[in-house]
Amino acid sequence: MRFSLDVLPARKGDCLMLHYGTAKAPRLIMIDGGPSGVYGPHLRPRLEQLKAARGLTNGSPLPVDVLMVSHVDDDHIQGVLELTSELREQKTNREKPLVNVASLWHNTFDDVLSTTPKELDAAAGFGAAALDGSVDTGGADLDVAKVLASIPQGRVLRDDRAFLATGTQSWKLNHTFKGKLIVASKPAAKVALDGGLTMRVAGPLQSEIAALQQEHDRWLRARKAKKAAKNAESSLAAFLDESIPNLSSLVLLAEAGGKRILLTGDARGDKVIEGLQFIGQLKPGDTSTMHVDVMKVPHHGSANNVATSFFERITADHYVFSGNGEHGNPERSTLDMLFKARGTAPFVTHFTYPLDEMDGARKADWSKMQVEDKKKGRQPRPNWSAPKQGLESFFSKRTLARGQKIVVSATGRPHVIDLLDPLGV
Repeated sequence: MRFSLDVLPARKGDCLMLHYGTAKAPRLIMIDGGPSGVYGPHLRPRLEQLKAARGLTNGSPLPVDVLMVSHVDDDHIQGVLELTSELREQKTNREKPLVNVASLWHNTFDDVLSTTPKELDAAAGFGAAALDGSVDTGGADLDVAKVLASIPQGRVLRDDRAFLATGTQSWKLNHTFKGKLIVASKPAAKVALDGGLTMRVAGPLQSEIAALQQEHDRWLRARKAKKAAKNAESSLAAFLDESIPNLSSLVLLAEAGGKRILLTGDARGDKVIEGLQFIGQLKPGDTSTMHVDVMKVPHHGSANNVATSFFERITADHYVFSGNGEHGNPERSTLDMLFKARGTAPFVTHFTYPLDEMDGARKADWSKMQVEDKKKGRQPRPNWSAPKQGLESFFSKRTLARGQKIVVSATGRPHVIDLLDPLGV
């Protein structure tokens, strides 16, 4: 039996594939597609490689059991939209599709909010994402503009799905969840997929979605009442900054052959713990622990999403850091937390880009934040120091304990973590 995580270079985002089943009956789940600049050079060639390995001709699409978008954010959804755009063109031209997707797992922002967000539509008029993945902030905070730009991207994906879900294509929407919102439930539903894989949803929680709806409604009322006094950008920032990371990202625990992979998207660590406790996979209390074989580290290794206690309570044999240094991720302080929590225990850290390349991008981001601090009247951070902030220096100064390893994706070669039978592709 196979159970392998295929980690693709995705710049600042996520792009993963989960392989399961057997060599004779292979199964595949695609998880996110990264931002612009990932589909063409990385995701599409990998799909072609998998087709060739299965002996599929040009006229036979690659079967994909599930295409999952963890949440509405450009660095997760854009590569998927480039795939669906190509599939739409192939269908229009009556060409054989590259892939045949059985099911799309995806919660749009509209799903999460029951109130029709007309005001949100209006606000989404600025900060739109261009085809190249760049964001015109329109004077708004970059994080807010990114979220705004991603909201219509989720709707585009839904439109693409509807267009493609005819003829020989399936594209059933959240079909194992009866077409409804994918949320953690109690008693925990164990979703069994053909091929011996089970999934448990640990996030988002229904209670968090209800809180998000209340915050959204309050924001709409406040914006209407104080339209002249407070601009849309700042009021939306107050609504989104805390809610989006906490509430929108799917958190899934995948299991096959006694092995487990924790897929965290961009969820916050304490919310991952809360969700796992809610579905009974982590015992109640503040000190309970659990172990998985692979953890996709939340939010590309951002220190804002984790704490040392997170790595103490959920341990893994393999930690996947998906990020190239943009926006400072993965952060050195996150690695500090991980190694402090695990001590001399054996584990492997996986990076999607070389350490020196990530440090170059992290240094550039550090300089940008210095300028931003000055613009906003804050005390600027000190100048970049490679010995203090660099990932290379972090590992050069550290003597790894027995069984601790670093694996960096090699250019042009698949980065696959095999937990059962080797994928061999």
